[in-house]
Amino acid sequence: MLILAIDTSTRTGSVALLRDNLVVDQVSGYEETPHSTRLFRDLELLQSRAHFSLGDVDVFAVAAGPGSFTGLRVGLTAVKAWSEVYGKPIAPVSGLEAIAAQSLSLKGSAPVSGTIAPFVDARRGQLFGSLYRPTGTNGSLQLISEESILTVEEFVEIVKGNRDGRNTILVSPTPEILPAENWKVSLPETEIETVSAVLAPTIGHLGFDLALRGDLVDALSLDANYVRRSDAESRWKDE
Repeated sequence: MLILAIDTSTRTGSVALLRDNLVVDQVSGYEETPHSTRLFRDLELLQSRAHFSLGDVDVFAVAAGPGSFTGLRVGLTAVKAWSEVYGKPIAPVSGLEAIAAQSLSLKGSAPVSGTIAPFVDARRGQLFGSLYRPTGTNGSLQLISEESILTVEEFVEIVKGNRDGRNTILVSPTPEILPAENWKVSLPETEIETVSAVLAPTIGHLGFDLALRGDLVDALSLDANYVRRSDAESRWKDE
């Protein structure tokens, strides 16, 4: 199964090609160039290196949110179009779940019995965050707290209130947005892990799992988890 994975949910965009669960190649980079330009440039580079066409792809895996409104729209619109043109299904993946899944992969086969709290910069002094709990030994994750946009203080309170006597691991590609003074006192036994901001390979892995379960969607059914309203909508609502 050939999977093309796309992430335009963060400023570090990435694309990856996977054959089943194996990453064939990937392209990524942190820059100010809009995703509307970068995505197709990076895809062209990936195609030239991995020697494939979009018609060869069996499943399109894409970050469906939360994240930048504009960025998400670029990735989702592209995948919708490819799905329609080539008649192939889509695996919508949460970017926060991809961050949490990276934490699990760092531990290899070691059992994880706590809660994983992924978060990422949402700008404006806020973050996107949620809580996941590992289930079983196959690396699957259960969402136990709604994906939300929060202040640092609100996120710490949610983590603190949902610990259930278990260890909690804070995980992020942008850990600097959660200063130590905001969590070390309230969550003294909590660890913080830094994972890669390049999410496309993990999105591809999660997309492969969705494909094996038959949990895929078509272009019409694909939806985004924006979490917060776009700037344009916020201004319109406030007028």
